[in-house]
Amino acid sequence: MYKVTPTVLGDKVDFKMPIKEFYDAIGEDGMRALMYDFYDIIYESDIANFFPQDHDEFEKVKVKNTKFFIEICGGPKVYDGNTTGLELNEFMVRLHDDFSIYEKSRLEWLGCMREALEKLDIAQELKDDFWDYVEKFSKLTVNTTVEGNKYFANL
Repeated sequence: MYKVTPTVLGDKVDFKMPIKEFYDAIGEDGMRALMYDFYDIIYESDIANFFPQDHDEFEKVKVKNTKFFIEICGGPKVYDGNTTGLELNEFMVRLHDDFSIYEKSRLEWLGCMREALEKLDIAQELKDDFWDYVEKFSKLTVNTTVEGNKYFANL
């Protein structure tokens, strides 16, 4: 069972990087398969609008973001994004600042990740550790609440 805890904007989010054993268990090809599956699920989800709708442009995002996850999980340093001197995790959070990301969007993203992760044939403990990272890290991308909406500020 993959636990999801609510985001509280302004609260410090403590997370740890995934253990390298996750990467070791599936390797670079397995990471690509996992992440490509995940992004294919995303492409059909309620948050597909956050990603390019042009198939070729979406494929570029999929490849680039997969490199981020390969590196985060202890694989080779393959992420080729310009992180402008920021730590890779911090850079990824800032990258999402251009979007209004609500908790609902985070939950949809996590649901897509869970669907892809459940297909992996590795020890559950390894999947649980990776889940712990994405579940907590995803809280850092949430930057908008209902209270911040000018139409529904009193909800």
